[in-house]
Amino acid sequence: MGKAIEISDLKKSFGNIQALRDLDLVVEENEIYGFLGPNGAGKTTTINILLDFIKPSDGEVKLLGHDSRRESFEIKRKIGFLPERISLYDRLTGKRQLEFVKKTKGADVDLDGLLERVGLEGEGDKKTGKYSKGMKQRLGLAISLIGEPELLILDEPTTGLDPHGKRMVRDIIKEENKRGATIFFSTHILEQAEKISDRVGIIRGGELIAEGTMEELREQVGAESYLRIETDKRPNIDSIEKLEGIKEIEVMGNEIKVKVEENMSFSDFFGYLESQDVKILGFETENSSLEDLFAILTRE
Repeated sequence: MGKAIEISDLKKSFGNIQALRDLDLVVEENEIYGFLGPNGAGKTTTINILLDFIKPSDGEVKLLGHDSRRESFEIKRKIGFLPERISLYDRLTGKRQLEFVKKTKGADVDLDGLLERVGLEGEGDKKTGKYSKGMKQRLGLAISLIGEPELLILDEPTTGLDPHGKRMVRDIIKEENKRGATIFFSTHILEQAEKISDRVGIIRGGELIAEGTMEELREQVGAESYLRIETDKRPNIDSIEKLEGIKEIEVMGNEIKVKVEENMSFSDFFGYLESQDVKILGFETENSSLEDLFAILTRE
């Protein structure tokens, strides 16, 4: 599998402010990659360099095997882009703006079907100056999809959208990825990234401080997994704490929250409870969320 995005030793300074510091990042083809970070971390600066909107101070960037600066025209034919702040021609209808992009890309696309796909069915003949913020965001997403791009770069794609719209964006990202597209999206909505990303990268102060799958990030920060068990009566805490493999235990009424060593078998633990005449009514595992990991990793 090839590389959709390759960033090597990327630096960018604005006067005395160093926005990016030796950034290295690789996104594989057909991957959904969530790019996360606090405000001012360098997310939008990175995207602007990817698209050759601004020049880096140093470093190399390749998209789909093409140099981002020397071959930017070739790249733009193969990608779709949704900026954080979409700029539209207020006096043109939504459909006319889609037609313009369709012609520019030489794409074969059913514009009415595309409008329906992003939730703008029946709105294409309205001038975009009368669109709400959420409608403009939906139209921007539609524009990015024209031409079945190999790579979609989405900067805060759910901005201004209600819960239904956010779910629509997640569904479209999954559909485009299933079609074969690579997705690179920035977001501050951690729940969105956790639900759809194959991998996430967390940037802080212009540096990539963590990267990987959710499981890999948990390992990097030493995050723990817990087992939450509901029982028919309050168990004896003292006897459970003496069990080999128990790291922590908390009992709240008839509920047990326990952290165990990785090599401890849950079935052994369940068997011990039952041997103490404690009946298990239900259980679930509880892992650290992306929000938990983000808070740990971005803490100064």
